[in-house]
Amino acid sequence: MPIARLLLRRPDAPEAPQRLTINGRDYALVIRRHPRARTIRLRTDPAKGALLLTLPRHARLGEGLAFARTQVDWIEASFAHAGTATPIEPGAVLPFRGTPHRIDWEAAHGRTVVAADGVIRLGGARDSVEPRLTRWLKAEAKRLCAADLADYCARAGVATPSLALSSAARRWGSCSANGTIRINWRLILAPDLVRRSVVAHEVAHLKHMNHSPDFYAWLDHLFEGDRKSADRWLKAHGRGLYLVGGG
Repeated sequence: MPIARLLLRRPDAPEAPQRLTINGRDYALVIRRHPRARTIRLRTDPAKGALLLTLPRHARLGEGLAFARTQVDWIEASFAHAGTATPIEPGAVLPFRGTPHRIDWEAAHGRTVVAADGVIRLGGARDSVEPRLTRWLKAEAKRLCAADLADYCARAGVATPSLALSSAARRWGSCSANGTIRINWRLILAPDLVRRSVVAHEVAHLKHMNHSPDFYAWLDHLFEGDRKSADRWLKAHGRGLYLVGGG
């Protein structure tokens, strides 16, 4: 992640721009001011074609934009490494539970979403395909993760905690101090064993809130698959899951 060091200065008066053109390419731009930031930080969001620029509270906006423009090679390499975004629209092919599925939309199809034989079929209004399919994917993620959670908690001999879906940009799962488990909804796009490995990982944290040898021994006891293989899959393909749709 590129970083520019700077002195703290007075804040800018104008509002941050919503788009930024660098080297002839137009990017959505998200400006964030962080009270504890000491440097300008730049990240990319390939799923939204966006640049995320974090500024110290009193940094000049112009200085941040100038820094972003100096990072053109890094920006282009970051987007190239991530791959091409997959829109959720009729005819598109997206992964569902690890298998490519083509979106088959016809107005005459029923409004209920049906996934079978490599096809996700739905009808209704065309302009609502993306939000409806996104809601359906999240509902499927919640349904399957709830079943996974109940399964692993039964194996662990612990009460099933609250489950929430997450859209975190960098975490597939988390377990809070109060026991609430959050699982990234995009794991519905991954193979079942990859999703289940993340749920098992968080259940293991109910006993060991660390990543000690005891934690991994307990995780291997709970999880029926090869967790290292699941980890390798996420490392190789996880970023691509964020390129499906925009939410």
